[in-house]
Amino acid sequence: MTSTNAPSRLAAALAPSPLTLPGGAPAAEAWTLSDSALHINHGSFGAVPRVAQERQNTLRAEMDADPVAWFSFLPERIGAVREEIAAFVGAPAEHTAIVPNASAGATVVYSSLSMEHGAEIVVTDHGYGAVTMGAERMARRYGGVVRTAHVPLHATPAEAHDAVMAVCSDKTRLIVIDHITSATARFMPVAEISASARERGIVTLVDGAHVPGLYDNPLDGVECDFWIGNLHKFACAPRGTAVLLAPTELSRELYPLVDSWGAPLEFPERFDTQGTLDLTSYLAAPTSTGFIADTWGWGEARRYMSELADYAEDIVTAAFTERTGQDHRVDVGAPVSALRLVRLPDGLAESHPSADALRNRVVSEFNVEGAFTSFGGVGYFRLSTHVYNTAADFEDFVERMVPTLCDWARDAGR
Repeated sequence: MTSTNAPSRLAAALAPSPLTLPGGAPAAEAWTLSDSALHINHGSFGAVPRVAQERQNTLRAEMDADPVAWFSFLPERIGAVREEIAAFVGAPAEHTAIVPNASAGATVVYSSLSMEHGAEIVVTDHGYGAVTMGAERMARRYGGVVRTAHVPLHATPAEAHDAVMAVCSDKTRLIVIDHITSATARFMPVAEISASARERGIVTLVDGAHVPGLYDNPLDGVECDFWIGNLHKFACAPRGTAVLLAPTELSRELYPLVDSWGAPLEFPERFDTQGTLDLTSYLAAPTSTGFIADTWGWGEARRYMSELADYAEDIVTAAFTERTGQDHRVDVGAPVSALRLVRLPDGLAESHPSADALRNRVVSEFNVEGAFTSFGGVGYFRLSTHVYNTAADFEDFVERMVPTLCDWARDAGR
């Protein structure tokens, strides 16, 4: 997936009309998000529709009413829902396991694969921290090292591909590459990198944490060895639901993080049995994806999220520029439909810890749930949209937070 799928604009975007429920109620009424908070950070932890919460609560009640019957037949139910989830992400069910989240999927790969002593793993400087830390742990286990490819934020897909492959050597055994980067909200050319890696006998793990729900058939043309994606983000499934795809013979080496009675089974069936873990989130996931499909259709939902992100990016950027006199637009080489970056004033979120601290201060003092990230010593506001968001949400951010953030940046520079 490359930037050809991403929006391109020559003029300021217009605010799209808000989506509504059948009967005309605002889309947000299908969620249980607090009315007192401004929710403009769907990309971090997602938000679960009311109907999916109700479905999960019903399943929990069933589990607690008859635990022996529940756990005895649970693997069969997980196997059936796995087929629905695989169809949603456009993958064969026999290549698809369900795991708690993308980081857990990466940990399965790191824990299951074997490498020779001194092997190298290649990551990028856009990688998700927890996944990169897992790669470092795996490298230490085999007396190897992690090599980090620097990919400029503005790099084209071809330039990003070349930057990653340039770091590979004859000792490289694994490349870990984001499909959509978390901190920098850009695509990486995973199809091209996976193809080049395969030619050199290098295994690829693609971290697609943000992808399910955002794009239709995101795996078309991507021939990687492993792909992980969260369903709790843009697909709106209950938290603790993700997919681990393993389309090659390496799937035989993968085992769940918890040893259980399914261990003698083949992949992915061995992942369907996980003892007494509460897997109701897995079973309720199709309720979330089905709700959006039935209410608006995923095509319309994606169109709306992208158009709203266009508008939000424009007005937030313009508001910062008007106050600082600087250009706050970000040149992202391969931008994402519903995730965008706006450069913050100098002095804010210039490191990962300070970005987290800024997020916590904003939510504590203003009840605004936003995302602030850092890359290369520069701080960014990462906006994200979903069907329950409206243009008014980002107009509220412009009115309340842009002046405050500029004041905080000025105070930090004194």
